[in-house]
Amino acid sequence: MKKSDLTIGSISAHIKRIAIPTSIGFLFNTLFNVVDTIFAGQISTDALSGLTLSFPIFFIIIAIASGFGNGLTALISVALGKKEIHDFHKLILNALLISGVFGLLFIFVLPNIISPLFEFAGASGAALQFGLDYTQTIFIGAIFFLLNFVFNAILSSQGNTKPFRNYLVIGFFLNLILDPLFILGWLGLPKLGTQGVALATILVQAFGSFYMGYHVLKSELFDIKQMTFKDTSLKVMKDIFVQGIPSSLNLAAIAIGVFIINYYVLLYGGDVSVASYGAALRIQQVALLPSLGLNVAIITIIGQNLGAKQFDRMNETKKTALKMGLFLVITGGLIVFIFAPQLMSIFNSNPDVITVGARYLRIDTIGFVTYLIINVNTSVLQGIKKPLFALIIGIIRQLLPLIVFPLLGTTFQLELDGVWIGIVMINWLATFVLIIVTNIIFKNIKKTMP
Repeated sequence: MKKSDLTIGSISAHIKRIAIPTSIGFLFNTLFNVVDTIFAGQISTDALSGLTLSFPIFFIIIAIASGFGNGLTALISVALGKKEIHDFHKLILNALLISGVFGLLFIFVLPNIISPLFEFAGASGAALQFGLDYTQTIFIGAIFFLLNFVFNAILSSQGNTKPFRNYLVIGFFLNLILDPLFILGWLGLPKLGTQGVALATILVQAFGSFYMGYHVLKSELFDIKQMTFKDTSLKVMKDIFVQGIPSSLNLAAIAIGVFIINYYVLLYGGDVSVASYGAALRIQQVALLPSLGLNVAIITIIGQNLGAKQFDRMNETKKTALKMGLFLVITGGLIVFIFAPQLMSIFNSNPDVITVGARYLRIDTIGFVTYLIINVNTSVLQGIKKPLFALIIGIIRQLLPLIVFPLLGTTFQLELDGVWIGIVMINWLATFVLIIVTNIIFKNIKKTMP
């Protein structure tokens, strides 16, 4: 049996084979960003502010690349399920062309609008310059971000996520070496400040592109001889955009949601509470990381079985992923609930920060399972090529705080607790709606299958 064929064999074995390496990779990717933040803080407070200022731009690059990759994974998986190897190569060719166009856009167009955007946001002086140094440098290597997600889509759609894991693990350790070399000027090199942060990131991403590209060339189904420019197709490019843009916008909406939450946390709790929430988010992310690998597994397995018209295996994939994920997030939630103060103290020794952060974490664990269920159902919709519904629910989920937080925080005078409770309430509401929508769409798909 070919490992790339996910339309036969044990569903649970396929999920573990795909999800476990992905989750490990995501863990090291999170640690990668933590290292950048630590070294930026060693330059100066202005440098750290500049890096923070650049985060939304950096997140947009990640959102575009990740959404693009998720959409491509779904389309390739369906093609493989149909055993359409020509369509498999056609999708890859057009995805690479799109990556090239976006790469040029990031290099030659976007740098011209960054400075006015930062100044509009109120940035000035050294912080503005550090932000510009980082952003304008990172744009040069944006194409590598895009290529890495394209290559990962090609491999993960064949059920192989180990190269992506290996790249992220190796990349983390490379970054540990490159950051001080370029940022602090070790071994006689010039001190490049936040440009050094960006340069280190670009080199790691470039390594990833060569490493992942090599594994694509050696993969089970890829044949470079089938890559011909006559297969360039605006229709295929449109299909990739239609599938990928909702996923990208969903990620962008999350960034907007965090901004809204920060506003109300600052309103009701001040600077200490914002610091508490920021540290608590990192703890939450680490606790939920083991379940994130399920997203890739679900998109891939459901996509292939959709192409093969095997509804029962699609349904089994959804149920099996939920069972596995529930065990992981409940275990993580219990650990966070019990040891919340101790975990917060890792990031900050201020008693007020620890108290506020621990309270948020203990309230939020009531909704830990919602993050899993939302991710699973969103991935299911992505796998069956219906990403728009998840996007609509995602946008509503990020905007509801504008109503819920003032109601609980001000009208009911819960203040900061109103924000924490509101987050949980909104997540549970989104969960129930998403379950209903996914089940309705699922039933309609079953009717169209033999």
